[in-house]
Amino acid sequence: MMKVVFLQRLHGASDQQIEYLIKDRISFRDFLDIDSVDNVPDEKTVWAFKNALAQAGTFDLLFGKFNEYLGTLGLILNEGKIIDASFVIAPRQRNTREENKTIKEGKGDELWCCGCRA
Repeated sequence: MMKVVFLQRLHGASDQQIEYLIKDRISFRDFLDIDSVDNVPDEKTVWAFKNALAQAGTFDLLFGKFNEYLGTLGLILNEGKIIDASFVIAPRQRNTREENKTIKEGKGDELWCCGCRA
């Protein structure tokens, strides 16, 4: 279960998402030594394990020790999410000064018929 929580934190997944990811990815099941999808812990089991660690006050302690151990191996664990922040150029509207004046007066509907400029 500790490996499940490790994968969950590494990928920033919720309890429900980690259950799905383990069922979906063979590499996750191999890492966890799970040979069948039927043996994947459900989201409530993951939550109960994390809750038991938290109530005992050992959750942060265990991950702190784990991060220290990785540091001795020269490894750094970076947690987070990948967010698409690509820029997309949107078409620009080019109105004449007269058209802008008409739009500001609330008569913009007169400029177009059927969605096209006439």
